[in-house]
Amino acid sequence: MASLVPLKEKKLMEVKLGELPSWILMQNFIPSGTVGAFQRGYDRYYNKYINVRKGSISGINMVLAAYVVFSYCISYKELKHEWQRKYH
Repeated sequence: MASLVPLKEKKLMEVKLGELPSWILMQNFIPSGTVGAFQRGYDRYYNKYINVRKGSISGINMVLAAYVVFSYCISYKELKHEWQRKYH
């Protein structure tokens, strides 16, 4: 059965694997569209984890964990040479 929602208006999780290349080509890749996508993502994250009635530290913990992983990936090249290796 065909979907009633146009392909351009579907969210990424609603797109089938066969429709993915055409869905990507329909997206807005100009700078204002990219900034808008990041802003919508930030708003969704903020409203789901930070701006809640009964909040917890989980939202901030996810940001800190992402920062730790990102900084490790950036400095991996330098850290790789400082490992203590033992040859038996």
